[in-house]
Amino acid sequence: MGNTIVNDKDLVVPGEELAKGMDFLPGKGTYRDGENIVASIVGIINIDGRTMKIIPLAGKYIPKRNDTIVGQVKDILMSGWIVDTGSAYDAVLNVKDASSEFIEKGADLTQYFNFGEYIIAKIVNVTSQNLIDITMRGPGLHKLTHGRVIKINTNKVPRVIGKQGSMVSMIKQATGCRITVGQNGLVWLQGEPEKEIIAVSTIKMIEKNAHKTGLTETIKAFLEKETGVKVSADMPEPNNGVEKHE
Repeated sequence: MGNTIVNDKDLVVPGEELAKGMDFLPGKGTYRDGENIVASIVGIINIDGRTMKIIPLAGKYIPKRNDTIVGQVKDILMSGWIVDTGSAYDAVLNVKDASSEFIEKGADLTQYFNFGEYIIAKIVNVTSQNLIDITMRGPGLHKLTHGRVIKINTNKVPRVIGKQGSMVSMIKQATGCRITVGQNGLVWLQGEPEKEIIAVSTIKMIEKNAHKTGLTETIKAFLEKETGVKVSADMPEPNNGVEKHE
């Protein structure tokens, strides 16, 4: 018979015992030491059934296939663009993956994506040498114009998006802003200036309090007070925070 030593959402540190006995299974950020489960990193404990894992408090973004990211164009080649992914590794956007339109050989590529511009892209491949290929061909993938881009801790992205997009949906309902949350921790939003400020404040509040229970109700109350708009926490978005683009 086993038992937990910590509670769900507790802050834990490396070497801290989390559970005794064989009833629980070690997940990400934990390991088994004899019959005990022990933390290997600093973070927030998450107990999901019999599995114990730790959500890190900090860390660099690690690109993964099928991630949707907000990237910034940092260089232009003859055959495409180099895009900053917010990680230690840049991505390549080839001309053939940049648009459903035909781009002629030798075309001025700055007419499509110029230096410093932000895009929403999808990672289609990450090699063992950390070479990253991205595409702009797909629903919700496009160049970002106007609005603003902010940076959040990549480990807090799931909390900002919410379960099935519920958290970011509330922010959109209250502020009327268009919002895309990239898996790499870059968030693009566009709306009326005063509403953008409220949206940014809300996102930062979620990031700061991601480990706390009852956060959804706290954010709901904050948004309704700041905007005067009644919002629902039960209107999830299937796109998980990726802004659709017509």
